[in-house]
Amino acid sequence: MEGLKQELSSLQDTIIYGRVKAVRGVMIEIAGPLTSFSIGSRLKIERERQEPIMVEIVGFEKTTALAMPFSNLEGIAMGAKAYLLEHQSGVRPSDSWLGRVINALGEPIDGKGPMLHGSETIPMRNNPPPAHQRRRVGTPIDLGVKALNCFATCCKGQRLGIFAGSGVGKSVLMSMLAKNADADIFIIGLIGERGREVQEFIEDNLGEEGLKRAVVIVATSDEAALMRRQAAYTTLCIAEHFRDQGKSVVCMMDSVTRFAMAAREIGLSVGEPPATKGYTPTVFAELPRLLERAGPGTGEGAITGLFTVLVEGDDHNEPIADAVRGILDGHIVMERAIAERGRYPAINVLKSISRTMPACVPEEMRPLINQAKNYMSVFYDMEEIIRMGVYRPGSNPETDAAIHYTAKLEQFLHQDKDVATSLEATYAQLAQILSDTNIE
Repeated sequence: MEGLKQELSSLQDTIIYGRVKAVRGVMIEIAGPLTSFSIGSRLKIERERQEPIMVEIVGFEKTTALAMPFSNLEGIAMGAKAYLLEHQSGVRPSDSWLGRVINALGEPIDGKGPMLHGSETIPMRNNPPPAHQRRRVGTPIDLGVKALNCFATCCKGQRLGIFAGSGVGKSVLMSMLAKNADADIFIIGLIGERGREVQEFIEDNLGEEGLKRAVVIVATSDEAALMRRQAAYTTLCIAEHFRDQGKSVVCMMDSVTRFAMAAREIGLSVGEPPATKGYTPTVFAELPRLLERAGPGTGEGAITGLFTVLVEGDDHNEPIADAVRGILDGHIVMERAIAERGRYPAINVLKSISRTMPACVPEEMRPLINQAKNYMSVFYDMEEIIRMGVYRPGSNPETDAAIHYTAKLEQFLHQDKDVATSLEATYAQLAQILSDTNIE
């Protein structure tokens, strides 16, 4: 009944519309009652012998409103009516959304029928909780991946970025986290994803049991830029709904880079000046507004954010990666050279950082973790000399120890995607490796 009341209250008592004045690329110019339009307003444009399309106001220019579509523009005619639908975009999630696959507008795309809506509308560009009222991050969360549990421990309410080039394995790592992480609810946003991979992710990686406690938001790479950007906002809106119920939520987004690309496309169409690598100033303003929404709430609930970043040309200092790294509470670096050696997940633990460590790690484990990282650091500094056969065993005890332990640590870090390892088991395995003092 609450949802029905919300629907009835949203009905307009007057019909407001403008008319299409021009179409430039994917930008639509609409003339009409501009004082009734605002940034973010949604309109429905009639088309000849086709379903109307929905557009959103993204800017103004002199006597026209600039709008971008959520789908293709075929069939739009000069002078077509554009009816105002709503001034502020938002979604009304409910608990019944668990187990569903939806699009960026909150509409079901899984063939399971219509969805029930909640009574509260969460704005797409909702503000994060006030900084002085937010709780601190909670206890460590078991992610089920040894490399992360041990060397980049994550706490409830923390936000981690997973940085990798194309084909290095970040999507597989995301699937491992979706299956193995310890949380009440999973909200998974697939932004600009390949169409063929969506069903594989849902059936093979999540599975039937995993989907029961998840909501999957999909915007494939062939969809309009507005849909791809919207999918990221919808993902955070749904995560906030469950966080406010006191639940432990893991919000996963693949990827932030494709959100930034969609925002760049929109900004350039409006006429924003391109800045670094063509990204507009709005992109760098939107990133913190989006990512800051994840994290602890003012109550018991928290959103643990796991966001992938696709680094162009394996350049981990490109503009989006650099901006995101400065916003989040840690970064996981995946390297192509490690993947080429056949060690998966291809995480470089020496370059990966969790900003909650070492405070969230048991005191007795801190020296062991530091010792393991020291061995790997010494080995990789000397790796070229060792592989060339120039180094003579016995000439440096520290290097001898690094050679002995790094081989075992590399084996320890390798993990099949169908295998989960708990925090306790991870610590026990590391302690066992380092307890072997028989260095040959």
